[in-house]
Amino acid sequence: MRIAVMGTGGVGGYFGAKLAKAGHDVAFIARGAHLAAMRAKGLRVESAGGDVVLPRVVATDDPSSLAPADVVMFCVKLWDVESAASQIAPLVGPEGVVIPFQNGIDSHAILQRVLGASRVLGGVAYIAAAILAPGVIVHTGSMARLRVGAFADALADRAKALVQACEQAGIEADLAPDILRALWEKFTFLSALSGVTALSRQPVGFVRRDPDLRTAFEAAMKEAIALARADDVTLSDDFLARQLRALDGLPAEMRSSMQNDLLAGHRLEAPWLCGRVADSSKKAGIAAPVSATIYAGLKPYLDGAPH
Repeated sequence: MRIAVMGTGGVGGYFGAKLAKAGHDVAFIARGAHLAAMRAKGLRVESAGGDVVLPRVVATDDPSSLAPADVVMFCVKLWDVESAASQIAPLVGPEGVVIPFQNGIDSHAILQRVLGASRVLGGVAYIAAAILAPGVIVHTGSMARLRVGAFADALADRAKALVQACEQAGIEADLAPDILRALWEKFTFLSALSGVTALSRQPVGFVRRDPDLRTAFEAAMKEAIALARADDVTLSDDFLARQLRALDGLPAEMRSSMQNDLLAGHRLEAPWLCGRVADSSKKAGIAAPVSATIYAGLKPYLDGAPH
């Protein structure tokens, strides 16, 4: 399978490297020092589940220089979705598809508008991974899972093909029967976790054992769940309890990607996460005071560290 990874950060770098190691034709799209390092030394993934070392990779900052791909794994930051969607248009041929593996719940709709609904699948990535140094990805813990699904039955076979390729590469992956619900399931958890960990500057272990932070996390999740249900997304009655158990199962040292961005002084995805919950809840007439407060506390850092 010919695969292009648009955005070679933790998610794209890890899963792209695993697919390349398994023999798939993978091209990585990146920029800056990370791109220069991959061109010079390849790509390395450090993981407790086994390191992946690719001494040579196809890496570029120009998607138009690549041949059309069967699958574009779309892994850019949320503020880049619109511009990156236009950049990858030449990569997505008549039979090709793009799959956003990002935080948030809005990317697929933007991609469908820019590229056409017949070219877009839905994807969910569960992993704690980040760029450790240029050309090096670090994977924390053992969680590394993908969910893929089609918004229309006509694209189901293409979703199944990527799942099979992932399984052959040793990646845990499954076909989501309701990909929209799967997106909301991750969003309700991540919008709360990323907000609480970023605002407190503390890893998961501290958040879950501190009673006040744990209460804030649970309250933010309840707000996101209420928003999902107002949007006609069905979540099971025991969903919150299962997510709290999932929180307890995460590595204590794990940090959310937004927390890593905050600590590094980078731009934040908060407007599309806790900010999305706060704004959409307000428009729907739903109370979301915890998400709104978390977002307010992060606003000074939305564009990076204040000067």
